Amino acid sequence: MERYRSYSSFIKEYFGEKMYKICLDGGFTCPNRDGTLSSGGCTFCSERGSGDYAEQASLSIDDQISLGKRQTSGKYRGSRYIAYFQAFTSTYAPTERLRTLFGQALAREEIAGLAIGTRPDCLSEKTLDLLQDLNKTKPVFLEMGLQTCHDQTAQQLNRCYPSSLFADSCRRLHSRGIRCCAHVILGLPGETRQMQYETIDFLNRLPVSGIKISMLYVLKGTALGRAYQSEPFPLYSLEEYVDVVIGCLERLRPDIVVERMTGDGPVDLLLAPGWIPQKGRVLNLIHHEMKIRDTYQGRYYEET
Repeated sequence: MERYRSYSSFIKEYFGEKMYKICLDGGFTCPNRDGTLSSGGCTFCSERGSGDYAEQASLSIDDQISLGKRQTSGKYRGSRYIAYFQAFTSTYAPTERLRTLFGQALAREEIAGLAIGTRPDCLSEKTLDLLQDLNKTKPVFLEMGLQTCHDQTAQQLNRCYPSSLFADSCRRLHSRGIRCCAHVILGLPGETRQMQYETIDFLNRLPVSGIKISMLYVLKGTALGRAYQSEPFPLYSLEEYVDVVIGCLERLRPDIVVERMTGDGPVDLLLAPGWIPQKGRVLNLIHHEMKIRDTYQGRYYEET
């Protein structure tokens, strides 16, 4: 019995086979870093802009894909891949540059689809037109970092956009037939468990197709890291995190694909918590506890 709508099951259902993502870096920056909105980025974001596992932007897209295939050959025997533009804000560029970069990836026969990480304030009508056109050729999946629906918390994170804009962008993507995945962080300073459940309720009311859930972890070289080193703040224990994740899943709309239930920053940059790199252990505990509780995604979901 699958107790939540897993990403692996969705991919097999959608494409008819298992698929592996190749993380790419298109050489983008972010309006939250280049001075347009701010120069510091979100407080938790590393210098690689969440692209710590992407290939090097100095390489061409073709070379990055070829390198990614070689690096995954030991654990993936399939022949098709999803090209994942992960680093920074991967729609923050003129439309023609986006068309070139995304087109280079999609032109590869072994690339079956495109995943793009971005912000809701970097989706102009021209960009949406482009994504809609590309989606007619091969599937395009958008990922947007919400983290929390609470604007007061988001302001402390230096997110630099209101949650209402996230909601509007979800609807605009949906109207064009583009699937949208929301990134959420649990354990943000000052947020109660109820506030985290309210973020799930917020997403339940939107046409989102997927969710990526991560524990708040603290990295060196970030604003959050400097604050933590100056005055450490409480972080979830592994057991507390497992309990909160299950609570979120129980409230999550049943059709939303759970694309991630934990995150793992670079070990050499990690300040806390120490259990974050143990992804297998975290997932096993979530699965075990859901079985023990005989619970499942959407158990307490109420349509509004």
